[in-house]
Amino acid sequence: MQIRRGATVALAALTAGLLTGVFPGPAVAAATPTATPLPLTQVADVVSAGDRVFVSGGRSSTDVVVTSATGALVGTLAGLPGPTDLLLSADRQTLYVALPSANAIAAFDTGSLIESARYDTGVGECPSSLALTGRYLWFGYGCDQWGGNIGRIDLGRQPARLSTGVASEDFYYAPLLAAASQNRTVLLAGQPGLSPASVYAYGIGAGGTLTTLRTNEFSAVGSNLRDIALDPTGATLYTAAGSPPLVQAFPFAEIASPSATYATGPYPRAVELSRTGTRIAAGADAAYNPDVFVFAADGTEQARFELGDELSPGGLAWSPNEARVYAVTSDWTGARPATLHVLPVPAT
Repeated sequence: MQIRRGATVALAALTAGLLTGVFPGPAVAAATPTATPLPLTQVADVVSAGDRVFVSGGRSSTDVVVTSATGALVGTLAGLPGPTDLLLSADRQTLYVALPSANAIAAFDTGSLIESARYDTGVGECPSSLALTGRYLWFGYGCDQWGGNIGRIDLGRQPARLSTGVASEDFYYAPLLAAASQNRTVLLAGQPGLSPASVYAYGIGAGGTLTTLRTNEFSAVGSNLRDIALDPTGATLYTAAGSPPLVQAFPFAEIASPSATYATGPYPRAVELSRTGTRIAAGADAAYNPDVFVFAADGTEQARFELGDELSPGGLAWSPNEARVYAVTSDWTGARPATLHVLPVPAT
């Protein structure tokens, strides 16, 4: 496996935020949301390291845009071939960027914005989704139909060791991955692009071996899966699919019927849990209705927001202190710039 070091950091000018609509649920949002146009036409993912927010431009882009916590543009990670999924280390000091166009994963220092490593994924072509459990960096990959699987990079070895084809299942497309921040023994994979959709629960054994524990009951997840998440303990999984018109929660131990649901309206696109797992951000593709909702774990709605454009699949992120939700939108025609929405949420 090849590791390359060094990358260009291009600074960008500051920009002012624009207003976006907020519709209070039972609780009222703490402050006015803002919207910052980005130097991107499409967006793939967003993550928050606390003082900095990172937004990737997707397979047709070469940039990851960097902003402050309030959405002001501060820089760009430039010259990256098709950056898609983004992932932060547990200490938020390293940003991992999936580069499916280069069959690689890049690592950046979130403070200096300097590339610290690049991992060649070899035959694990088109790595598109990332997850981290301790020393193991997982990636869902696949360029062709029924060519998808899961790869693993053992960061505890020097040099890091690559393994591919570690799942017993083949996936139609590159699978979506999710890990639990407080449980290094489980991994969740979702199959996008098929109806009905499916998710797979894995146990992580010695040496990073994957054992299939279970999959969902037929049609329980719905169709056109767009996003998945795990709570910090790995006890509950969450799905956002085109149908049904709500985000669903399932026990990780038995993916048969939902243990809770969160109403978003038609075509859910994203689900993201807060750091403590006590709050859920959920988003949908709503043309004229609120796009983003904040719920307590028991399903109580705490806030809702109208973004005024199309929420990207998986395009939500919590700030570590749970004071903000970040949402990314884009115009599918590319006629308008993509936008980062900073959504202040009420305190618990």
